[in-house]
Amino acid sequence: MDTRAPLMGEPLPVELMNTIWADRHGRYDALRDPGGVEAWLSSVCPRTDLMTADDIDGLTAPDLHRLGDRLISLRDALRRLAAEVTQEPRPEASSEILELSTAVHVLNEAAGETPLWPVLRWAPGTEPARHGHTSGKAAWAALSAIAQEAVIFFSQDSRHQLRACLAPGCVLYFLKNHPRREWCSTSCGNRARSARHYQRHHRSTA
Repeated sequence: MDTRAPLMGEPLPVELMNTIWADRHGRYDALRDPGGVEAWLSSVCPRTDLMTADDIDGLTAPDLHRLGDRLISLRDALRRLAAEVTQEPRPEASSEILELSTAVHVLNEAAGETPLWPVLRWAPGTEPARHGHTSGKAAWAALSAIAQEAVIFFSQDSRHQLRACLAPGCVLYFLKNHPRREWCSTSCGNRARSARHYQRHHRSTA
């Protein structure tokens, strides 16, 4: 089951921010219903060692409703923090959470919601490896892990790599991990260049 949200290989906190996206037809929320929550979790599952496909299959409809509410709350907090870092210039990208202090509280609460810790697994004849372990439900632990990753991200200088994509109509965020990267995707870059070309041509013929 694939999510409709764009997955761009960004850190999971940024991928969660980008479960809100837009195109020329409107703005969308990948977490608006239990099916969307399940699809997003299934899509990011291979990127966390705290939950498996079986864990997701075992979630009940009430589980997915509660988890969706928590993911949306965390997502809105992360988008508010991202707006602070990027000095968000896009009104259409604004978060449902308006106060910075509220966003910080929601993030910290999510980070501590489910106990999780690293464990070492090392069987004879294999390489040692670190895995996540939790005393709670795996999906909730994954949510807490995403929040903890966000706490680390926003508290370090790496947060200054975060960018708001300024292509027309885009509401996504990305990390500027290359000096020449200016857009979240190639399609957004093409759209922005086309818009600039149109504006130059319109001015020259006016």
